[in-house]
This record gives sequence, structure tokens and C-alpha cells, in this order.
Amino acid sequence: MSRAARRAPAGGNGRTLMDVQHFERITAFIEARLTPLFDAETGSERGFAMDDTSRALRALRNSVLEASAVKGLIETRETAEPLLRKVIDQSVEHHWDVLRGIARQWEDHSDFQREFKRHAWELDGTPAAAPASA
Repeated sequence: MSRAARRAPAGGNGRTLMDVQHFERITAFIEARLTPLFDAETGSERGFAMDDTSRALRALRNSVLEASAVKGLIETRETAEPLLRKVIDQSVEHHWDVLRGIARQWEDHSDFQREFKRHAWELDGTPAAAPASA
């Protein structure tokens, strides 16, 4: 079965059902892991210095913020032209994969949700309001 066929809901209109809440949940999970690494109250001296670890932390946080910003495209998809809709779908899938790869670094964390392992097309048709737990 092709990726597009797996993504298409039963109605066959190709509408991606992944929604903003999927992005909000995975971003919140990642941010909850990263924020303490920047917090001076926890004894961290990282994040704002010019050493390589601090630079890497900033780059990772920026990657998360940039990837999660694509959630704004989801809301515009419904009224977009068909060609633009395809580009939106590809962008949403790509950025979900970026966030998914980052989140999976904490797969053993108690707050990790099974949906964070799934590909974008596997989330289609899965209501964001009812996430599966790990």
C-alpha cells in the first residue's frame, strides 16, 4: 500500500487528519525535557554560553521551535488550492518526522506517548484529543 493510500481516510479525499494538537503535545513534551537544561536554578550553566554544548542546546531548541511552527499550516490546508495542499501535507509530514526523531530520544520517559513514535500518515484518523499512552 502506498503512503498516499495509507494517508487517505475512508472517504478517499486525501485530507490529512493530523491536527494542531499533535504538534502541541509533542512540542510540549520536548520543551519539558529541554527547559531544565537552560534553567540556572537547576545548576545549569548551559544554553547561553558560547561553548559547544550550549550552542548545541540552542540549535536543538531552535529546531524544535521551527518544526513546531508548521502547525499553522494545518489550519490553512482546508482552503488551499490542491497543489498547495500537497505541499502543506509534505511539509507537515516532514516537520512531524523531525519532532518525532527528537522526542524518541526520551522514549523511556514516563510522559512519552506512543503517538510520538508514529509516522504522520499513521496519525491520520487518530483523534488528537484521545492520545495513546506509552
